[in-house]
Amino acid sequence: MRIITRKFLEAAKRTHAKARAPLDHWFRITRAAQWRDFNQTRKTFAHADQVTAKSGRIVTVFNITNDFRLITAIHYNRQEVFTMRFLTHAEYSKNTWIASL
Repeated sequence: MRIITRKFLEAAKRTHAKARAPLDHWFRITRAAQWRDFNQTRKTFAHADQVTAKSGRIVTVFNITNDFRLITAIHYNRQEVFTMRFLTHAEYSKNTWIASL
């Protein structure tokens, strides 16, 4: 999978040092993946979830340890993962991000 963008992940790691190693792990696994649908994504990351945003778009949320959530848009047909938001668990739980996507 092509991950767009790496700069986004680097910024998240600078802001949340505790997330550095887990995000690096997610990046390595995801970059090597060739997912064709969410079921394949879920086989790789059992705690991934699909959520429908207010816009009607479906996003995939990855649990990065129990402390963070990485919100992405996956285009399986193009083999691309767009990183959209990186939130603490507390920020994610407020659900305010759903309206902004």
